[in-house]
Amino acid sequence: MPWRGWQWLWKRRPIRRPEVVLYTRQSCPLCDEAKTFLEVEKRRGRITLSIQEVDGSPELQSQWGDWVPVVVVDGRVRFRGRIQPVLWRRLLRDW
Repeated sequence: MPWRGWQWLWKRRPIRRPEVVLYTRQSCPLCDEAKTFLEVEKRRGRITLSIQEVDGSPELQSQWGDWVPVVVVDGRVRFRGRIQPVLWRRLLRDW
């Protein structure tokens, strides 16, 4: 039987990327900041990102109102307002 000591290096485990939803509004500086931050994370291949405009949906307006930006990771609200980079890195480390 051949030695297979290093084969685990070539086998790639599927990478699980957290699904992130950003709830945002027009003319919101914090929303623009969060969007820029999360788009960089998406380009790095760390997350999948969906952006939802609250202004276009009465249901989302009643749910989130003026509490934007809201960052939801895998169905759980993780940030409201400014994203804290240290907390973000801790959150991604768990994936």
